[in-house]
Amino acid sequence: MKRQLSMQAVQDQSGGTISSAVIGSYERGERVPSVVRLAQIADFYGVPVDSLVSGREGGQPAANGDDGKVVLDLDALRKAPEEAQHLVRFVNGVQQKRGDFGGSILTIRGDDVWMVSSMYEITPAELREKMAAWGVIASDA
Repeated sequence: MKRQLSMQAVQDQSGGTISSAVIGSYERGERVPSVVRLAQIADFYGVPVDSLVSGREGGQPAANGDDGKVVLDLDALRKAPEEAQHLVRFVNGVQQKRGDFGGSILTIRGDDVWMVSSMYEITPAELREKMAAWGVIASDA
C-alpha cells in the first residue's frame, strides 16, 4: 500500500475497526478476509478491492504467466450442490456484468477465484478442489 502504515497505525487510524492482529494474519496468509472486510480495508486505503485481491500493481499478470483462470461448465454449475451457491451467485454477477448469458462455459480469472474463496473462507487451492469435486470445471479446460 502506498500509505505505508504500520499495522498498529492502521488499527489506530481506523478507530480499531481494522485490528493489527487481523491485518497481520491476512498478510501472513493465516486467515482469508471476507468480502465485507476486503471492502472495509480497500475503503480505508482508498483503493479498489481488486488491487487488494490481485496483490500486483496495476492488475499485471503473474510473472510466471499463470493467471489462475478457471473455465466453468455452466450446465454442471446449475446442478451443483447447495454448497456451491456463493460460486453460483458470483458467476451470475459476472454474466450480468459481461452481458454473457448464452454460453455453456464461463472463464473466471485467478483473482476472481481468490475473491470467491474468501466468501467460503478457504484458500483458492481449496476452492479449486471443491469446484472439481462439484464437477463444475469444464472438462476441456
